[in-house]
Amino acid sequence: MGEVRSTFELKPGAAAPAFELPDARGQRHRLPELLQGHDALVVVFACNHCPYVKHLASHLGELAADFARRNVAFVAINSNDVEAYPEDGPSRMAEFAAAHGWEFPYLFDETQEVAKAYFAACTPDFFLFNGKGELCYTGQYDGSRPGNAAPVTGAQLRSAIESTLRGVRIDPRRSRPSSGCNIKWKTGGEPAYYG
Repeated sequence: MGEVRSTFELKPGAAAPAFELPDARGQRHRLPELLQGHDALVVVFACNHCPYVKHLASHLGELAADFARRNVAFVAINSNDVEAYPEDGPSRMAEFAAAHGWEFPYLFDETQEVAKAYFAACTPDFFLFNGKGELCYTGQYDGSRPGNAAPVTGAQLRSAIESTLRGVRIDPRRSRPSSGCNIKWKTGGEPAYYG
């Protein structure tokens, strides 16, 4: 399947859908704990093999480290069908995260229910929430894609985080969808909003 784009089905102001998911080592992480004490939270749907994720993965690690100093939390969620795509399995997630400097949790959504709750469609797919857990931004990291000449800067996500930290509302009409590989849904498990 070719390039897939964000759905924009989760609307600004919507509450972050709750989740409790394990990381590659089996430690469970809950949304309230990730939000607690933070001024913003970035949720990114990702995986190990997608060229779009690999394209920005190291830069994402750097951006997350920069914003960690400003009380912004990050979490990545892998919702791919690992029976069909074993390279995305938990056994490789910790290695992928370490290789790209991801100091934030990288979680496994085995049932794919979290991806469906967020209306996630592609990897990567970004969702930014304020400290109250209200959606402020969903869209692209920046205009760079594998094969185009644009540098990886994180400009759109960085701008959205800055606005959120200042309490400035982000006009959703100015958001550009993220694009990448489709989430690898289990056979017969494709959500109604997808495709």
